Amino acid sequence: MVEIQPRISVEYTDDATVVAFTDEKILEEMDVRSVRASIEAVIEQASGIRLILDFRHVKFLSSAMLGLLIRISKRIYEQGGELRLCNIHSGIYEVFKITRLTSVFDIYEDVESAIRSLSDRR
Repeated sequence: MVEIQPRISVEYTDDATVVAFTDEKILEEMDVRSVRASIEAVIEQASGIRLILDFRHVKFLSSAMLGLLIRISKRIYEQGGELRLCNIHSGIYEVFKITRLTSVFDIYEDVESAIRSLSDRR
């Protein structure tokens, strides 16, 4: 079986590592597993990572993906890092509000404001 890696891009700035998802849908179990593997590879590159997940193109997420985000968050904070989410589509943001994940995650309008929030804490 050929494993399909999710279409993501990784950008390194002075203040953060930005992972942008380019797929519109992250729904299937295989997609979530691939996302997990890709993000874990980025997290393992440095302890204390300052990670921004950019959901600009994502319009649909599965509940399994929400669970993965929680696990990623826990792992980053245990390693002394920080996590920000940004560019979350309004439909997905409603799910975050209903499930009270807005109190779990630091969510910003765009990448620039997420980076500023990290810079402000230095």
